[in-house]
Amino acid sequence: MAKKKTLFECQSCGFQSPRWMGKCTSCNEWESMIELSTEQIKFLKETSSSSSTAVLQKAKPITQIEEDNITRFTSGSRELDLVLGGGIVPGSLTLIGGSPGVGKSTLLLKIAGNLARASQKVLYVSGEESAGQIKLRANRLEANHDNLYLLPEINLSTVIAEITNQNYELIIIDSIQTLYSEETPSAPGSVTQVRTITFDLMRIAKSLHIPIFIIGHITKDGSIAGPRVLEHMVDTVLYFEGDTNSDLRLLRGFKNRFGATNEVGIFEMNKEGLNDAKSMAGKFFNKEKLQSGSALTVIMEGSRPIIIEVQALVSESYGHAKRSSTGFDNNRLGMLLALLEKKLDLPLGTYDVFINISGGIKINDPSADLAIIAAILSSYRNRELSSETLFLGEVSLTGEIREVLGLSQRLKEIETQGFTKAVIPNKPIEKTKIKCFVADEVSKVVEWM
Repeated sequence: MAKKKTLFECQSCGFQSPRWMGKCTSCNEWESMIELSTEQIKFLKETSSSSSTAVLQKAKPITQIEEDNITRFTSGSRELDLVLGGGIVPGSLTLIGGSPGVGKSTLLLKIAGNLARASQKVLYVSGEESAGQIKLRANRLEANHDNLYLLPEINLSTVIAEITNQNYELIIIDSIQTLYSEETPSAPGSVTQVRTITFDLMRIAKSLHIPIFIIGHITKDGSIAGPRVLEHMVDTVLYFEGDTNSDLRLLRGFKNRFGATNEVGIFEMNKEGLNDAKSMAGKFFNKEKLQSGSALTVIMEGSRPIIIEVQALVSESYGHAKRSSTGFDNNRLGMLLALLEKKLDLPLGTYDVFINISGGIKINDPSADLAIIAAILSSYRNRELSSETLFLGEVSLTGEIREVLGLSQRLKEIETQGFTKAVIPNKPIEKTKIKCFVADEVSKVVEWM
């Protein structure tokens, strides 16, 4: 008898192995290897053999290649257009992820209503809700229009038949994990299914020049559920951030083949759905009076300066000292605490330190280092900081405070919001009404406390 062939596939990254492993050697996930059935192995072999017999194309010099003329059209949302790089590109495949209830379906249904109102034919495919449920949400969002079509279906062949038979100008898939292909012998949401469906959707988007938006579920660690190849195949990857208990939502781009990835869209959740935030003034800070342990700074999210409040709590530890941060890198917090112990002789090793960025925003801008230190010192000494002063500067391991990018733009935002003082690492080149105090090392920050 012929020996039975077995094949195991990782459900996180799609890595395949002839034997079972407790830990995937590709993505280091535990207990993610699942044995494929005989039908699945046969399907994979047929797929690879058909691709190998495809017609080969000859390579051309890049000087003989004509560049694509990328055109865009607005989505009806200023913030979404900003994140996408100026608007929706025909033939693009966009993946939107986020935690449950953050507003993925709400935003896309709102966009579908905007485009349908602009005489564009839109198809909304839902594998999680019935047409009646979507209709209820559309009534609240004022998205009802004759050009918006609903298709509650999970069979990919039915969805493709509907797309090819009608001249749609935008497709929304909610969600990719609920669709299944009859040609792929595996359960919906599996690696093989997601990979096959994404490839078919990409082929449709490129051949028919129809932009397609895909909603993807996320895992407990915040990444898109399914294989990592899903993010590699699409043109744009967007993630929703923000606390579901707050009315603010941030849409951040992590991949964009048609624009920059450093832009962030800010939305407000209200009874009319997810709408563009009209103004960011006062959304992430309290200007009336700062308590001890609070400091203000201004960060850059793409081309947009945002003033935020940094909160710190330093209290005596009754055991092992705890370090925890929300919205800020915990490893960088440990580095700043070690620096304060060495440069300022503060006994922080016997204190619990907690950091929180108000408003549910997550910051990666190193210019907030100085504000973090100011908040820690304020809480440690139980001394309030001036509500008119902002702290800007990146702190190095030597205690040096380094200059930040876009200082003039940040100072203009500070002046616009009515602040009068700023602690910065170097004097600004352009004239400003802000009274600037220069602090080029950590020890000098104490002078402004």
